[in-house]
Amino acid sequence: MRAVVQRVTRARVTVDARITGEIRAGVLILLGVARTDNPEAGAYLAEKIANLRIFPDAAGKMNLSLLEVKGAALVVSQFTLYGDTRGGRRPSYIQAAAPEQASALYEEFVRALRALGVAVETGVFQAHMEVEMVNDGPVTILLDSEKTI
Repeated sequence: MRAVVQRVTRARVTVDARITGEIRAGVLILLGVARTDNPEAGAYLAEKIANLRIFPDAAGKMNLSLLEVKGAALVVSQFTLYGDTRGGRRPSYIQAAAPEQASALYEEFVRALRALGVAVETGVFQAHMEVEMVNDGPVTILLDSEKTI
């Protein structure tokens, strides 16, 4: 599983002119699911993201986690995170999970994040979404559940 985590002051997802998810301060998470992923990968990333120390403390140092600042998460499915352009100019998505598997693991990730106490909003799986956000910092972190060492 891959995640692009962006610290935001606000973010929202719109599908067919309807807001499906919206948060104030917290993180926007673009989440990609690989064919080889399992629920443990989602639980690992959820715990990692909830506890990443990417929010400023009183001294302005990035020292606080999403849980500590009581921030929210907006989770958006993003299969293109598994786009491979090594073979040409058109990305190959062969490493991305099939929609049924990806949807189930995406939902499992959302459940894991909520179970940790994070308020979570979402986009709509497999929909064409418009994602708006104000990146705070900017702070953007790339995470991959396969890179745990």
